[in-house]
Amino acid sequence: MLRRAVGGYKRGSFSQLWLHRRCIHTNVIDTLRARHFVQAVTSEAITKRVETPIAVYCGVDPTASSLHLGNMVTLMGLLHFSLAGHQAIPLVGNATGSIGDPSGRNTERIALDHKELAKNVAGIEAQLIRFFDRGTQYALSRIPNLDPSSLKPVRVLHNADWYTGLGVLDFLGAVGRHARVGTMMARDSVKSRLQSVHGISFTEFSYQLLQAYDFWHLYHFHKCHVQIGGSDQWGNITAGTDLIHRMHGPQSDKSEAFGLTIPLLTTASGEKFGKSAGNAIWLDETRTSPFDIYQFFVKTADSDVERFLKMFTLLPLPRIAQIIDEHARAPHSFIAQKLLATEVTELIHGPQGVQQALCATQVLFGNRQTLEEHKFTSDDFDAAFGCDQRMVKVASASVVGKSVADIAVLLGSCKSKSEATRLAKGGGLYWNGSVVVDSKWVPSVEKGDFVGDGTVGVVRTGKTNYRLLKLLDS
Repeated sequence: MLRRAVGGYKRGSFSQLWLHRRCIHTNVIDTLRARHFVQAVTSEAITKRVETPIAVYCGVDPTASSLHLGNMVTLMGLLHFSLAGHQAIPLVGNATGSIGDPSGRNTERIALDHKELAKNVAGIEAQLIRFFDRGTQYALSRIPNLDPSSLKPVRVLHNADWYTGLGVLDFLGAVGRHARVGTMMARDSVKSRLQSVHGISFTEFSYQLLQAYDFWHLYHFHKCHVQIGGSDQWGNITAGTDLIHRMHGPQSDKSEAFGLTIPLLTTASGEKFGKSAGNAIWLDETRTSPFDIYQFFVKTADSDVERFLKMFTLLPLPRIAQIIDEHARAPHSFIAQKLLATEVTELIHGPQGVQQALCATQVLFGNRQTLEEHKFTSDDFDAAFGCDQRMVKVASASVVGKSVADIAVLLGSCKSKSEATRLAKGGGLYWNGSVVVDSKWVPSVEKGDFVGDGTVGVVRTGKTNYRLLKLLDS
């Protein structure tokens, strides 16, 4: 069983936490605004309300087995609430996920069967737990004097828990009587679909009622006063605040519910990221490796890097300003991008993920000097390339006395020794980042020609063809 609470920290003094905040701001809404997380709020009164502890939630429908960077933006917002001493509730929509949210889509989602849905739910829940575990550890290493005893355990909930056993007549009687068809039709997600050639099914049309009921249920039973989500969720979020107001009465103090939307992840050019855009960067390392995460962010455009540092890291804003200033003086060094890539990779995959990414990066793009400076171990290479077909493992005795040309053929870098000889003469054969001028040269462990504790040799032919030789004990 996956646990439903992460962090495991004791509840402490909320006012004490404010004394240890890492930002200029002492209000989480101010912090979110300064970091470009706020697109819109249902009421400016939210700023006053979060001065005392509350519960906050965001929902994730299990339409895939992994979260992606688009989800991470919203989860970072929820992480900020958690680090400010509020109760964070990530909600897995294992009930609503069987229907599908029409927001931001031109066509209806393909229905998931029960087996696939269960697989996705398990994957998403495990990732949510891991994200907040690692996020908390990352925060403790970045935020001076952050008191872990002041943080509440994050609670991962499933909305199927309250839909199971709820009959359609009960739902219509409790929720449907408060819904206004005119308001539902006016939602942007509905209007855009009605104007499309595919139209919208009643199933997807009713999705907003289900998300509204989620908010009401969390409000009523878990004292959750705030829902956050992407900017495409504005209609669904306001449907929830409206339902709470109608069910409790607009003058009741029980109708104190707020919504906050976060801008969708785009580049400065307006390009979107996510499943629908077809360029998702997954948080599951089996789908997007730590190396690929690192490479994605290290290639960030100068026009995006400051915003991404504010949104995807917990570095103090003065530190980010300093980095951007240094980067402006030497943009060719990519100081800001390298820091961004390192921080995000650690947040998602932990320090070991950073080591994997740096190892792979130096192997593929570095030289002998950088490989030796990083002092990567044999285990680092196994972690970075263990599942990569470019790394060939052989008994060390089988390559003793072998020339670099023999090794190049063994690894598949060259088809023949004569090809390796031609490449060496033309300056196109490399061993651990250094040009090999003589294809008859024999690499030696004793002479320090191997890296990774004397077990790894990297052969490169041309600019991008890499193979790794990993020596095993005979």
